[in-house]
Amino acid sequence: MRDTAIRNTHSNVVTINGDTDARDIDGNSVVLDEALITAEISRLQGIHDSQEYARARATEYAALNQFEMQFDDQVNGTTTWIDAINDIKARFPK
Repeated sequence: MRDTAIRNTHSNVVTINGDTDARDIDGNSVVLDEALITAEISRLQGIHDSQEYARARATEYAALNQFEMQFDDQVNGTTTWIDAINDIKARFPK
């Protein structure tokens, strides 16, 4: 995440080696503004944290055989697929 924060706050950086060695296109060292980087890391972490529910839902959705569930529900007149989706959404709310 630090690399992304550096690139987001220092547009002239093209390479990053370690935590503090950043270089421009000509290979010159770029002085990093740690306050900007720290603020950007906090912003990026907030975005990441706010999407936890979406990552959890995606994992659960992937474990379902949704097309087969939908087909079986249509043939059998059941709501197994809808019930499974609603359960996932209830366990991982926005």
